[in-house]
Amino acid sequence: MAIHVVLVHPEIHWNTGNAGRTCLAVGATLHLIEPLGFSLDDRAVKRAGLDYWEHVDVRVWPSWDAFEKELPTFGEPYFFSTKAARLLWDAPLGAPDGVVLVFGRETGGLPDDLHARYHDRFLAMPILSPLVRSLNLSTSVAVAAYEVLRQRASGEGRAAPAQ
Repeated sequence: MAIHVVLVHPEIHWNTGNAGRTCLAVGATLHLIEPLGFSLDDRAVKRAGLDYWEHVDVRVWPSWDAFEKELPTFGEPYFFSTKAARLLWDAPLGAPDGVVLVFGRETGGLPDDLHARYHDRFLAMPILSPLVRSLNLSTSVAVAAYEVLRQRASGEGRAAPAQ
């Protein structure tokens, strides 16, 4: 039933603090992949997470490679990108054995090599307006995390992911 939220090279402390608050709200673990664009000791990170930050289960990884070695133990991974063809709600995120929601940095998304290796695991947020390029990182984390909860509550997400 675990939910893991992964921020790969996050750049903006406010987004990380807000994502941490969402993780706490849904019972998720927040994984941060270095390098970070800020210090976790920064008061602004804690301020964005409000008085919840001390309760957030945060794990910091020195690199994607270090995290990727452990990735299979956390659950089914899904990667988020505006370039993905499959939409968030078309993926079985409610699987009871754990899900890993992976997000890239605010200004550049996820690296091309991850797109190549995990292309069948990439999801996009539905954006109906052609005037909007992407959603804010912490907003995307919240949408995805609550979709996991919605699918679990409704019994969805038990099918195998499309290959």
